[in-house]
Amino acid sequence: MDVLDKIGGALIVLVMPSDIAKANLLLRVIAKLLDFIIVATAMKAIPQVGYFAGLVYLLISDGLFDGRSVGKKIIRLKVISEGVGTPGTFRDSVIRNSTFAFSLILFKVPMLGLFFVLFVLVLEFLLMLGNNEGLRLGDDLANTRVVEG
Repeated sequence: MDVLDKIGGALIVLVMPSDIAKANLLLRVIAKLLDFIIVATAMKAIPQVGYFAGLVYLLISDGLFDGRSVGKKIIRLKVISEGVGTPGTFRDSVIRNSTFAFSLILFKVPMLGLFFVLFVLVLEFLLMLGNNEGLRLGDDLANTRVVEG
């Protein structure tokens, strides 16, 4: 009796394919811009709770639609977990977008808030640009990556 017989004849191996194409930097920027437009629209359209709704969307957006935010779904990108290659979850989304959410929270602070938002955006962009895998700080924290598909 071999190992396969002991587990019912089925062996499941999760392997992260190495040939998955990383997402193009410009496509990632466009997808995130679309998501920021949704956040800004929510903040303006719903006066009392728009800020909170935008913040919640920003945090959970990459867990929607099998690892795709609305922007990523339109541009055809996908967030996957680095270790197993499965679509990003809500947990992954909250962790990877916490840097943007934190800057959005500080956006309410006069003058300093706008500076901090710009600082985070530039920092994340430079990290994506300088990383061979195209990972930003949020991707490193959540152990995720954005791929085409």
